[in-house]
This record gives sequence, structure tokens and C-alpha cells, in this order.
Amino acid sequence: MLWVNQTIKIKRAAKLGGFAHDHRTTGLSRSSPTGFDKNLHPSGSIFPKNLVNRATPTFSRAFSFLFFPFFFSLLKMSVRSAASIILMACYMKSFRLKTHRLGTTYNKPHFFILNKGLNSGKPLCTPCPNCFVCLLENEADREFLYWLCFGLWRSKSFHFYLKGSVIPFITIDEIRKVIRESEVKASTKEKAFEKSIQALKLLDVNEQKIKLTLKMIDTVRQSIFHNLMKETGAG
Repeated sequence: MLWVNQTIKIKRAAKLGGFAHDHRTTGLSRSSPTGFDKNLHPSGSIFPKNLVNRATPTFSRAFSFLFFPFFFSLLKMSVRSAASIILMACYMKSFRLKTHRLGTTYNKPHFFILNKGLNSGKPLCTPCPNCFVCLLENEADREFLYWLCFGLWRSKSFHFYLKGSVIPFITIDEIRKVIRESEVKASTKEKAFEKSIQALKLLDVNEQKIKLTLKMIDTVRQSIFHNLMKETGAG
């Protein structure tokens, strides 16, 4: 009777899984007095198999939701950077920018860029004491960059880079950077760039006419007063 009761208890414990669990974790094996090596993880971990944590499906899904958008954003950024490098290589003009030395002459197409004062960045056809020289390979590139600098100067794009409190100036590296960045944008919008340059040229011609008119008005004003004083003295 006692043996039957023990058998029933064993069967109940086996159904609940408690006895089997106790037997796996505390039972002895023939090869070990403690039975600990029986429960080692197959990968060689010192922790028992039932203590090795496995990633839950919820964690895996959360990781995928976080990782893949980040991965694709990095991929998109790399593609954009590669495309921008190719675009810059296609549109960049070949030019050299250096400090002009008085008395130096140049055989290649070139123009000068003022580097001191509030008009820093202004393109010039003739040199001055404080200017850079921009050397190019052909006349077409020279015209393009000359009017590009003219537009940048007129729009006061160089003012952001001016340094110095008494006499403002701009460095050669900053001039080069502004030209490089602006020429790519202008080259990708050629028609809009041409229209803008034509408008600036027209405004510049009109400005010169207005300046000439104002100068003539000022000359006539001086002449009128001078003649008045002369007549008064003669009388």
C-alpha cells in the first residue's frame, strides 16, 4: 500500500514538472559525485542550461525596429555623400588662388579679388596692393568665376567671413571655400545663374551711368557757385 502511494506521488510530481526539474538540478550522475557536469551548457558555459538567457521575440522585434531604420539612414547618407562628390567632380572648375605680388605678371587667364576692407571679395580686372589672383585654364572658366565672385560680392556673401575690427579682411582659404561651394550650385542651375548674371550686369551698367550723372551734376553745381563768386568779385 505504501509503495502504491509513493508511485502515485511520483506520477503527480512528474506531471507538474517539479520532480523532473529537481532531478535534473540536484540528481547525481554516475560520472560525477555531484552531477553538476550533467547540467552544463553544450557550448561550454559554466552556467547550467536552464540559466542561459535567450532573446525573447519581443526583444528581437524591438531591436529590428531600432536597428534597421538607423542602418538605412546611414546607407542613405553614404549614397548622398558619394553622389555629392561625383557632382562636385563634374562641375568644379580648375583654378588656383594665391596672394598677388606687386609687379608679377600672369600668362594664363586670370582676375583679381580684393581681400581687405568692406569690399573684400570684389573681383577686379586690374591688381591692387591687397588682393588675391585667381588663375584659370581658359577664358570661359575665367568669365564664369569672375561673374560668380561678382554676384557673391554684390549679395554680400563674403561679409560673413570678414575678420578684424579695425581693417576687416578675408582669408584665402575662406575665399576658396565660398567659390568652391557656390560654383557647384551655380553650375547645376545654369539658366538661372545666367539670368542672374545678366540682371547684375544690367544693374551695374545703370549704376555706372547714375554715378556719372551724379558726378556731372556735382561738377555743374560747383561751376555755378564758382561763376557766381567770380562775377561778384569782378563787379
